[in-house]
Amino acid sequence: MAFAPKRGGGLYEPVAEINVTPLVDVMLVLLVVFMITAPMLATGMRVDLPQAKTAQPLEPKEPVIVTVRRDGHAFVGTDEVAPAALAEAVRARLGGDRERMIHVRGDRDVMYGEIVAVMDRLAAGGFTRIALVANARSEPAPVPAAPATAP
Repeated sequence: MAFAPKRGGGLYEPVAEINVTPLVDVMLVLLVVFMITAPMLATGMRVDLPQAKTAQPLEPKEPVIVTVRRDGHAFVGTDEVAPAALAEAVRARLGGDRERMIHVRGDRDVMYGEIVAVMDRLAAGGFTRIALVANARSEPAPVPAAPATAP
């Protein structure tokens, strides 16, 4: 606690101000500690794995691609499929491997309901690993102007 001289006399009284210098010092030390330890926590432990001569690399599993064209027709790969036979065609492509993803691609001009219907048929067929595919856009889409109203 600091003491300052009284303005009117020679007696000292305590100053009721907080000294923030120690607080800032402690905060900076904590910041440095967290900055150093955070990358170590995110990457995990380094391990020198043993080598095996008979080990084979894992092959990445290619997804099954379901495409919905502008006219609403669905394709599994390059084969056109009737809506009722979509789940069976996908099941045949998967070959019993339930871990492979199913990518659903839709034409930009296809109605959203058509894509939802395809996803619904796949979900009803027991498929749970379904993803929507989209292209990255290089520039934002233009916002349509509001229609002008006459006063």
